[in-house]
Amino acid sequence: MRKHYSDEFKAKVGLEALEGASTVNELASKHGVHPNMILDWKRRIKEEASKLFARERDERLKNSEEQRDELFKQIGKLKVENDFLKKKCFQAFGTEEP
Repeated sequence: MRKHYSDEFKAKVGLEALEGASTVNELASKHGVHPNMILDWKRRIKEEASKLFARERDERLKNSEEQRDELFKQIGKLKVENDFLKKKCFQAFGTEEP
């Protein structure tokens, strides 16, 4: 039967391997894992690290676009209200419409 490791465990051991304080073989015996698995986890961490920062940037961009869209909605609503009030003011007081 194949043993499954949690993502947290893989990350912990992979980061230990990246730190280099212990050899892969030492980590393998310490955690009861085959050295090739540790090397794979270490490689995957290196490959995926840049994507972590890209996701952060993408999330910030998405949030700023959503914020911008909401602000445009508010501006549009205020413009309609302003135009309505100008029209009502003209009708009520007969002042010249700007």
